[in-house]
Amino acid sequence: MPAPSTKEGKRVLTLDDLRDDPTIDTVIMAFTDMQGRLLGKRLHRDFFFEQVEHGHGTEGCSYLLALDMEMEPTPGYELASWERGYGDFELAPDLATLRRIPWLEATALVLCDVRWADGSPVRPSPRQVLRAQLERAREHGFEVMVGSELEFYLLRESYDQAHMQHYRYLTPSVPYILDYHILATSFDEPLLRQIRNGMHGAGIRVETSKGEAWPGQQEINFRYADALAMADNHVVYKNGAKEIAQLNGCSITFMAKPDHTWIGSSCHIHSSLWRDGESAFTGESDVFRSYLAGQIACGRELAIFFAPNVNSYKRFAVGSWAPTTLAWGRDNRTCGFRVVGSGSGLRVETRIPGGDVNPYLAFAALIAAGLHGMENGLELGKALEGNAYESHADRFPSTLRQAIAALEGGSMARGAFGDDVVDHYLNYARTEQELFDRVVTCYERERFFERG
Repeated sequence: MPAPSTKEGKRVLTLDDLRDDPTIDTVIMAFTDMQGRLLGKRLHRDFFFEQVEHGHGTEGCSYLLALDMEMEPTPGYELASWERGYGDFELAPDLATLRRIPWLEATALVLCDVRWADGSPVRPSPRQVLRAQLERAREHGFEVMVGSELEFYLLRESYDQAHMQHYRYLTPSVPYILDYHILATSFDEPLLRQIRNGMHGAGIRVETSKGEAWPGQQEINFRYADALAMADNHVVYKNGAKEIAQLNGCSITFMAKPDHTWIGSSCHIHSSLWRDGESAFTGESDVFRSYLAGQIACGRELAIFFAPNVNSYKRFAVGSWAPTTLAWGRDNRTCGFRVVGSGSGLRVETRIPGGDVNPYLAFAALIAAGLHGMENGLELGKALEGNAYESHADRFPSTLRQAIAALEGGSMARGAFGDDVVDHYLNYARTEQELFDRVVTCYERERFFERG
């Protein structure tokens, strides 16, 4: 594997490119919220240039980092509340992310860092959480390389139809398991090709697409890159795939577990540390061993950064391709941590996150845990051989409630992220649990309406 470029996949348009291209009249300025969604504004190109030339971005209400999925302002956040007046923060464009969005007419996109009026970062903002851990890694002399692999379900209903059906009785694009099938994926190829080529046009280096382990389940993979670029690519892809599906009258979901009878959708995250253009993992080095040991040791405490909502935990089931343990093994898909590759390509694949994960937070958690292992000289236990589902290895939390308790009871995360970040995401997770606890589900009605 060749040494990676830390700029790979990031710069696909310069400001001069944009000035010289009159076909682009709209620039989206966006940031990623706690839920992993792109939020922001569309600017006319002329106004965008005015802002950038004066060193400005655009404003956003601080409540955008204090919302639930329904966009309801939520109490308990220090950075934004009714008492603080829900003022503005600034979306500062990272011009290294400026890119054309080929599937939207005349449109470019730039991702933004979130900062206060005095220029200081809004620390709980997901991109800032990741930036802080990357700075810690650089203090140790390392660049972090990451590749994320997102699975999704392709469904024949449009988003409007799915909503009208209350997201029930949806039709997978192919009615049988299509894992690695060429024939079955050919039926979906017109859409998948649009996604692959659209992402390539947006500066994201596409590697492969393939069918996955359940009817209608697909995966498209991209070239690994430095952690920040990969997280940026991840959110652009996830948002864009949904937009392309909508343009084609169908829908895509990255839910961790869309239906209790289906296999869940994963987000496998490959990571490695590099120094001076060389992998620091080669030969299963001491760096590799302590980095992985830290991820295993901190997996429970950091669970809400890998599995952020109630549905995330429905995916963790025996024999489901989703792990239930924090075991590690060499090329063993039953383990939470699978070691793959060789030489400079040696890396850790973390199989715990689902398709609903916020990549900035998950990458930051993996890096923080790995650095914890290195800083404290943690020793890596033996690789698990055999079936991790049936092993005595430590278990990953099976509910969001357990994950909240693990973060509340730990100290590593507070040392790595700071109290303000940990308290912010604890409030997020507690809110998710509390909102779910109030809801009467279809399960309850179907079980008790007549017979209870």
